[in-house]
Amino acid sequence: MSTVGNIFMVNDFNDALNAADVDSMMACMTEDCVFENTYPAPDGERFEGQAAVRAFWESFFRGASHPHIHIEEIFAADGPSSGGGRVVMRWRYSWEDEHGQPGHIRGVDVYRMEDGLIAEKLSYVKG
Repeated sequence: MSTVGNIFMVNDFNDALNAADVDSMMACMTEDCVFENTYPAPDGERFEGQAAVRAFWESFFRGASHPHIHIEEIFAADGPSSGGGRVVMRWRYSWEDEHGQPGHIRGVDVYRMEDGLIAEKLSYVKG
């Protein structure tokens, strides 16, 4: 897949995230996918494989109130093989707390693509 195709795939993943649609999110990821969360500091927690990554997102959405990720910047680079490459996305994530007060954080995700799907999503946050 081209760099443009990889960006479209990451956009599809984030559209599904904003819709809290875990099935669609997981359809964007490889069977052996990896997700590294931003929490806990300093390295975040690592989840490996569809089942573990799915369980994380299902738990995340049970505790999230009005979650939304806004892409501030996104770009891609080709990898050495077809369908490979990297996508880097700078984002702003917002939510509402239990009292209805808005909050947000900013960060970066580094994606590794494989055969047009997300094989790895490494998340980093400011602060």
